Amino acid sequence: MAETYKPNLQYTDFKDLTDQIQFHSNEGKIWFGEQRVLLMSLASLAAFRREIVNSMGVERAKGFFLRLGYTSGVKDAELARKLRPDSDDIDTFLAGPQLHALKGMVKVIPHELDLDRETGALHGILEWENSWEVEICKTELGQMDEPACWVLLGYACAYSSSFMGREILFQEISCRGCGDEKCIIEGRPAEEWENAEAFSRYFKDDPLIEELYDLQEQLTSLRSSLHKQQGQYYGIGQSPSYNRVCRMIDKAAQGKVSVLLLGETGVGKEVIADSVHQRSERSEDPFVAVNCAAIPPDLIEAELFGVEKGAYTGANQSREGRFERANGGTIFLDEVVELTPRAQATLLRVLQEGELERVGDNKTRKVNVRVIAATNESLEQAVEEGRFRADLFYRLNVFPVKIPPLRERLEDLPLLVEHFLEKFHAQYNKRTLGLSDKALELCLAYHWPGNIRELENVIERGVILTDNNETISQEALLVTPPEVNPAGIVRVDEEGNITTGDSGTEQTDWPEQIFAQQISLDQVEGILMQKAMEEANQNVSKAARLLGLTRPALAYRLKKAGILDG
Repeated sequence: MAETYKPNLQYTDFKDLTDQIQFHSNEGKIWFGEQRVLLMSLASLAAFRREIVNSMGVERAKGFFLRLGYTSGVKDAELARKLRPDSDDIDTFLAGPQLHALKGMVKVIPHELDLDRETGALHGILEWENSWEVEICKTELGQMDEPACWVLLGYACAYSSSFMGREILFQEISCRGCGDEKCIIEGRPAEEWENAEAFSRYFKDDPLIEELYDLQEQLTSLRSSLHKQQGQYYGIGQSPSYNRVCRMIDKAAQGKVSVLLLGETGVGKEVIADSVHQRSERSEDPFVAVNCAAIPPDLIEAELFGVEKGAYTGANQSREGRFERANGGTIFLDEVVELTPRAQATLLRVLQEGELERVGDNKTRKVNVRVIAATNESLEQAVEEGRFRADLFYRLNVFPVKIPPLRERLEDLPLLVEHFLEKFHAQYNKRTLGLSDKALELCLAYHWPGNIRELENVIERGVILTDNNETISQEALLVTPPEVNPAGIVRVDEEGNITTGDSGTEQTDWPEQIFAQQISLDQVEGILMQKAMEEANQNVSKAARLLGLTRPALAYRLKKAGILDG
């Protein structure tokens, strides 16, 4: 339904926006929702803009700053929809101008604003006062020959396009930066502008940037090829600890030595093992991976070494085991400590003599297999406890490699996140905007007991819970955030003053009462969700706002707790 802005409507209620600002002085960070933001002087931005104009020329610089504003506009349109899901379209749309004012970019005065989200129709005429880009023209750059508010204009185009779900273009029809009396912008659907094609070209990557990207891709390809030649490609990572592992594995890959991979569950031992195989002279032959813990003890020998027909009840035909299937290549034995004593003895014979006998057979078969074993517990301790053969341990422990847990290589986490995002975007046929700044910080602060496998599951869940063209929030990840000290946080009140977080007795008494009554965390969460739903009259969107969650995240938790029907 079409809506029209009327000047007498309330336009100054910023509270839902100011509530998103947090100054974490103890950490040296400022948060706006889940975006990390900076306070930067206008003089610094002026110097930056002057440098870009001098280096790239006016046209390329204009495109650069339009795209800079565009990126910010997309994120703010998403925030507006989350903060005002139940408001009318005009009120929700005006969050964009309010956000611009709140960030100190410009004061926006709507003169005309008509929009209809159902049809995609929009027409707006708005005035800008106190534009930061006009100010730097006056103080630093001098008067321009054309409208100068590039970043603000890019923001307006992106915000409106994202909000309306179609391409909306705003153009600056007058600008104080080039000598006009006022800064006035007009917006409407792209097809209604005669110069839409030429103007939209500013939002595409600059040819210079594309050239740099092409060169970067060529360099990446050359590096990848070189890494493969040198045996340096073992998954994803660039941290010093991970590079040390790669260098060690590279030395072992060219030989025939058995490799023992040590590390916690989920660190990527099978990926490493497969990489060793791919780099070795056996790469054209089979790579067979076996999880010894997943095979019942009474079947482990038959699975690994084969079985003859009639060897036991149910053995209706002869079949080769995993070692025979891997003949000429590599076998990866994960959780090798779980092997039975008989299987350990047979494995020792394979390592020493290169031969085996199938279960129920006395015929000796020669096999040529490289063994890569892995465990997430100490084999030395297992030997001391009598659970693992000492002679087999010495055979496997020729070249031990300790793979670091994810918490010790957090430099690699953003790369892994990008990898899993690409994987699940393709798998679920959707495209998110990636993790919010706060969600990424949460990932970097989390201890990851399940390592890379847990990270993969968390990113998959985040992609599932997040809509197309939206940012994955920390709530969507469902990772427990670290404790925050309220005394270290300050906020902005309705008058624009900084207020300090209060850590008084009111905030500390209720946890003690919960502990005294032995109430579980799940019960606390359920009580809070039920209370929020009551306060919101069973409106999930309003309840989510009360709890500081996104609607999908709250709906997921409500269904999981049985409070909300499927």
